[in-house]
Amino acid sequence: MKTKFFLYARKSSEPEDRQTMSIEAQLFELNQLAEREKLTILETFIESKSAKDPGRKEFARMIAKIHESKEPVGILAWHPDRLARNSIDGGQIIYLIDIEKITALRFSSFWFEPTPQGLFMLQVAFGQSKYYSDNLSENVKRGIRQKLRRGEYAQIAPIGYVNNRVTKNIEPEPVKSKIIQRIYKEFAEGKHSIESARHRLGFFGILSKSGKPISHSVMHFVLTNPLYTGVIVSKGESYEGKFQPLVSIATFEAVQAKLKEASKPKKLKRQHHFAASGLLKCAECGSAISAQFAKGNGGTYRYYRCTKKKGKCSQSYLREDLMQGQLKELVQMVTLPEGWGHKMLAQVDVWQMEEQKSIIAFAQTVEAKLKETEQRLDKLINAFLDDTIDKSAYLQKKDELVKLKLELIQKKADFGQKGKLWVEPLRGWLDTLQNAERLNEKLDFTEIKTFLEKVGTNRFLQDKKVCMDWIAPYDMISKYKGLQDVNKIEGINNKTREVEKNETLPVWTSTKGANRKFRGMRGAGLCDKRKL
Repeated sequence: MKTKFFLYARKSSEPEDRQTMSIEAQLFELNQLAEREKLTILETFIESKSAKDPGRKEFARMIAKIHESKEPVGILAWHPDRLARNSIDGGQIIYLIDIEKITALRFSSFWFEPTPQGLFMLQVAFGQSKYYSDNLSENVKRGIRQKLRRGEYAQIAPIGYVNNRVTKNIEPEPVKSKIIQRIYKEFAEGKHSIESARHRLGFFGILSKSGKPISHSVMHFVLTNPLYTGVIVSKGESYEGKFQPLVSIATFEAVQAKLKEASKPKKLKRQHHFAASGLLKCAECGSAISAQFAKGNGGTYRYYRCTKKKGKCSQSYLREDLMQGQLKELVQMVTLPEGWGHKMLAQVDVWQMEEQKSIIAFAQTVEAKLKETEQRLDKLINAFLDDTIDKSAYLQKKDELVKLKLELIQKKADFGQKGKLWVEPLRGWLDTLQNAERLNEKLDFTEIKTFLEKVGTNRFLQDKKVCMDWIAPYDMISKYKGLQDVNKIEGINNKTREVEKNETLPVWTSTKGANRKFRGMRGAGLCDKRKL
């Protein structure tokens, strides 16, 4: 009886747009072979899947039909490597030949007969196919490891980067990279959850292929991918990337902390936002000042009160709007008078320029002394080599000159940092004071609370009055304003009035060799507090 055949054609790539001619070419060649040798084809099996691992559906269906067939059949394929590139699938073919379920194999580019020699050659062909796959895999892995060691990212670039075909690496995408940086900054500041962050990206035009905001999992991957810090992590090992990072390590770690905090279980309890909550303590008992809603006079009101957790307390409630009025007055007390901020910053610029000139002059002097010391060292070494000075005197003098040289180098380095010790804190202080005026205009009591926590200490509520002490040097502004108010009430000319010692008006001074400062001012409390 003439053997009938199953035709099997396979290509390695699953996407339809890759190697599309491979299947057509195989079918054409195999059909020509069948016509030429007058082979009967029972069924054709076409598959687009790698044979490196078991699990091909069409191959499994063909094997099942061979087992079910009552008559021996043959297989028609382009090459043995189309049938198997792994030991399990190859073993199945050989086993079916052994039990005579398969009596013939026909290939366009390989010879086979069901004899011991033919089976041996078939096993060799299957072994070569498996070796080719394994070797190719190892070569690819080795190439990827080498790329990682060179700091090259060998995969598709994540959001914010693009693949550069010339450098074989990734580089920041001009627009999306800035968006990623902004999202990281805002998330680190606590302005977003994963849900709001993905919609924020959608607002900036970063969407999924369907035109919708990216999924939660993709957003989480963006926020936890260390690649944005310039670190490539592959199989648990970190590599230094040779591409521009988008996010600093500090910002990345801040985002991870926010994500960890958000992952903690939360109580399903309705939260109410009270801007001044946590700002004050009770002046009588020392308990925290809490906030709550209360109904009365046909409406619902917000109040601040002592929690009374440390015992009995006689302090009563304070309505929120009244407290907010007092907080505004406190901010106003440390708001710079009109025009002061720009003048003071201009004066700081003048001092900084003077300081810079002084640093340059000092550096030149030190540099000259260094050069002189090095010349003396050279002369000393030459004298020792010429035997004009004995060894003990040479070593002693050399030790002195080396120490002098090190001292001069240290002085030069220390003096270069001197200006930073007062300029940056002074500018920060002025920026904070200028911010006070903006806070009163915006009336954002959450920011006002943050501001008062920064500039004030000993913050208490006593007899419905907010009390606190100003932290130096912020106390200078409030005390100076208090002196101005006294002068206005008494009708005394501020320019000629002589005040008592240690109560002089603040003078913006510059003393040679000293830090810039207000003179004659000390911190003062805004109200008395009972002993706790």
